[in-house]
Amino acid sequence: MSDTTAAEDLLDEIGDLAEQERHVSLGDLVERIGHRGFGPLLFVPALVVVSPLGGIPGVPTLFAVVIALIAVQVLLGRSGIWMPHVLETRNINAERVGQAVKTARPYAKRVDRWLGNGLSTLVQRPAKLAAAAAVLGLCVMVPPLEILPFAAAVPMLAIALIGLAFTARDGVLMLAGLCVAGAALIWGAFMLISG
Repeated sequence: MSDTTAAEDLLDEIGDLAEQERHVSLGDLVERIGHRGFGPLLFVPALVVVSPLGGIPGVPTLFAVVIALIAVQVLLGRSGIWMPHVLETRNINAERVGQAVKTARPYAKRVDRWLGNGLSTLVQRPAKLAAAAAVLGLCVMVPPLEILPFAAAVPMLAIALIGLAFTARDGVLMLAGLCVAGAALIWGAFMLISG
């Protein structure tokens, strides 16, 4: 692959990591995929929450904090990834990570077929900043939504699309991610107000 990274390649890296360890820490994930840029670091944690792992109490909020931290670094224009030690050392059972990778693989295969370089202006800096701001808004909604089973998966799906758009430099996917983000923000606000 040239300058894009397929979703399936990311899952392969995470699956390899899960096979080598008993627990996968956030620091391990950052070390393994962080060199690929911010996109995978938005995509992978969001994908974890969309998977059955998102049903574990506290996991959606933990990953929302991690994603928010990464989005802030995008907004600040940082080139490297910084993660506080208290987050770096948080871990998940490697077997569960491996299962999440296995569940996501068929979807990743389908998504990879559609990835390209359409609407490249939507993955340039101004659009990236707008996407990072949307991601922050979505992350703020996750902790209160966690009281509803799997409700946090809705904003995390939007974040996963945006992260994959960053990774693949695909403007069409970025547009789709921003549309889903807008819908998720409206839905989340409605759920929180009506709940």
